[in-house]
Amino acid sequence: MPTEPTEPTTPTTPTDKNRATAAAILPLVGGPDNVTSIAHCMTRLRIALRDRSLVQDEALKALPAVLGVVEDDTYQIVLGPGAVARVTPEFEALVEEGRAAVPPAAPPTAATPHPVTADELASQGAALKEAQKARNATPFKLMLRRIANIFVPLIPALIGCGIIAGLNGLLMNLGWLPGVVPALTAIASGFMSLIAVFVGYNTAKEFGGTPILGGAVAAIIVFPGVAKITAFGTELRPGQGGVLGALAAALLAVYVEKRCRRLVPEALDVLVTPTLTVLISGLVTLFGLMFLAGEASAAIGAFADWLLSTGGAFAGLVLGGLFLPLVMLGLHQALIPIHTTLIEQSGHTVLLPILAMAGAGQVGAAIAVHCRLPRNGSLRATIKSALPAGFLGIGEPLIYGVSLPLGRPFVTACVGGAAGGAFVGLFNQLGIAFGSTAIGPSGWALFPLLDGTSNPGVTVAIYAGGLLTGYLVGFAATYFFGFTGQMLTDLNTDPDPDTPDPDTPDPDTPDAVSGPAKAPALT
Repeated sequence: MPTEPTEPTTPTTPTDKNRATAAAILPLVGGPDNVTSIAHCMTRLRIALRDRSLVQDEALKALPAVLGVVEDDTYQIVLGPGAVARVTPEFEALVEEGRAAVPPAAPPTAATPHPVTADELASQGAALKEAQKARNATPFKLMLRRIANIFVPLIPALIGCGIIAGLNGLLMNLGWLPGVVPALTAIASGFMSLIAVFVGYNTAKEFGGTPILGGAVAAIIVFPGVAKITAFGTELRPGQGGVLGALAAALLAVYVEKRCRRLVPEALDVLVTPTLTVLISGLVTLFGLMFLAGEASAAIGAFADWLLSTGGAFAGLVLGGLFLPLVMLGLHQALIPIHTTLIEQSGHTVLLPILAMAGAGQVGAAIAVHCRLPRNGSLRATIKSALPAGFLGIGEPLIYGVSLPLGRPFVTACVGGAAGGAFVGLFNQLGIAFGSTAIGPSGWALFPLLDGTSNPGVTVAIYAGGLLTGYLVGFAATYFFGFTGQMLTDLNTDPDPDTPDPDTPDPDTPDAVSGPAKAPALT
């Protein structure tokens, strides 16, 4: 019997998927007319909004591609590494296409709240974030964030070159493909040899100067001819001062340029301002900033080595335990210049593997919450969806959706991070020092970037042992100390019986121990 012809199906391409994600997000943030600026970092789509009340937070968090939302100086949608770089251009295109035609979306209709659900906890986390944002909008912390904005766009290149450097080191140790090793060395080292130029360009852009002038002044630092110049009684070295020198030089260039714009007649501005900017800033860089920044860079490297070689376990405990609060405040990216300076000096940053232990403690705490609340299907579903990202070092969904609004589990997650940091720090103290050849990844994603003085297998084993320690201690601390009796009473209920957790027995079946007894919600 002949069958009826069916419509041919067109396979979904990655571009279609990314555009669909962008199209799903846009109306939930108020439509094109509500978006005033768009940017992205390693994991987050950052948008500035005209009217915050138009954002449908709960519907946005429910999107499969969205790992969480963070409210800071911009509204930040966590999409994860890789995905955010693909979705952002599609989002920008949709905003441009619809800005004139699409009216702002109506405010979401208030729904009947379901107490103690994942959405409720996420709302509490957002409220905590908003309160902390108001307390932390100090000039110093805002300056740290601006400095972080200089380095965040460089992270993809740091990751790519770092992985290639690690692969090249493996080939060298094994003696494989000797003809390819020099090529990989050039590929891995080219960006790092000129990173000062990119830092100078981004610095001028961030602080309101002409980006190319910032890059031109910073390029002086890496020019081989500086070896013929003497400053403070010593000959300069190409690259001396590194990213810190480039940052200082570009900031000076921005200041000089702005002064010139005010003082130079408009008819001469196009000739005089660039010349004076590069000349004045360049001379100060050569005869002052390069030497001073070089001393500062050397001091940072020496202090990091001393800290871990003499007090490794204690230092690791403190660094691993305090890193989650820095992530919560959005200040962790202020460490990027330090990481970059260490990578310039020794090829890797010894701090990142220790700080990555904070994410391990967070994962262990989340698993313990999952186990302690077997009847809260909503929260367990949130944890399940966020755990894969957590294992890869993306902790925001678990922080703002689970541990921070619960309170105690956030503290016990820090305890797990401290334990993992102490484990890794101890081996640094024993002489087995290692670090990451790039910044950005964490968790399991850091394995390809590990580099050190010991055998690669030993390095991987120690880092894996640190992660395991963080998981176990974070789990145990949360399981036994992360809840009060009242918290368990309030949280261990099924607030939405229509969407039960698949791991929880159906209370209507003969095997169920008890029915879905309700309890008061958290306030």
